[in-house]
Amino acid sequence: MISLVIISGRSGSGKSTALHVLEDIGYFCIDNLPVSLLQPLIGRLAEDQTTSLVAVSIDARNIPIDLQNFPDIISSIDKDIVTHRIIFLDSGNATLVRRFSETRRKHPLSDQATGLKEALDLETTLLDPISSTADLTIDTTRLTIHELRDLVRSRITQDTHEFALLFQSFAYKNGVPVDADLVFDVRCLPNPHWKPGLRSLTGLDLPVIEFLGSEADVSKMYEDIRGFLTSWLPSFEANNRSYMTIAIGCTGGQHRSVYMSQKLYQNFSPRWKNVQIRHRELSNISV
Repeated sequence: MISLVIISGRSGSGKSTALHVLEDIGYFCIDNLPVSLLQPLIGRLAEDQTTSLVAVSIDARNIPIDLQNFPDIISSIDKDIVTHRIIFLDSGNATLVRRFSETRRKHPLSDQATGLKEALDLETTLLDPISSTADLTIDTTRLTIHELRDLVRSRITQDTHEFALLFQSFAYKNGVPVDADLVFDVRCLPNPHWKPGLRSLTGLDLPVIEFLGSEADVSKMYEDIRGFLTSWLPSFEANNRSYMTIAIGCTGGQHRSVYMSQKLYQNFSPRWKNVQIRHRELSNISV
């Protein structure tokens, strides 16, 4: 059985980094594979039977009609020969523009008539057939290269039959994570930001935990979200979902969303082997 990982995404989002991680752990990797060669590659690997771990990177430099045919090509793969996962990496436009500026690289779709912003928009359109079929979308906007490497190792290289669950707190003022599967808004809850002594703390600190834990609305919101996830996560898992990202947002991503994400993480950790927690707006905090 061949295990195939397809890495795609917009230029500057981290495709090369993800591919290098897979190469380091033993995957046979091909960068910038033409979509039309995907099926012949699988046939050759099945015939040779010497390589079972394969990762390919597919980007917008493909022939446009081949990219449009990507969903049909994927659906025609013989599941008795290949198990596949599609990983799509993306970042906000401002972040991609900054990365290209810092590295002084030229976008592959830009030219004298097409500026960087137009090239990024065109790339989004060209890659839509891949992004819409992705099993996992990773937003690298706020990730360092080291964090991306760790995320790839923990979420892509795991056993394909293991359900991975990520709880992520975030700030609405900085945008909803593009990799979120389910989003819960907790901005209606009492805000510790307005309580003396709590403003500089986070949802990981005991005084904030005690304050939010004493609020009836907070407890009711937690029970409602916990009940919903308890009821429906098994259905997502049974529907061959390998990954689920549950995003919890508040205004600043510091108190309420952190507290709620942490409680849900603690509740669901004993139920699945691969349950992770990430607080997007908090730096230098490991859980």
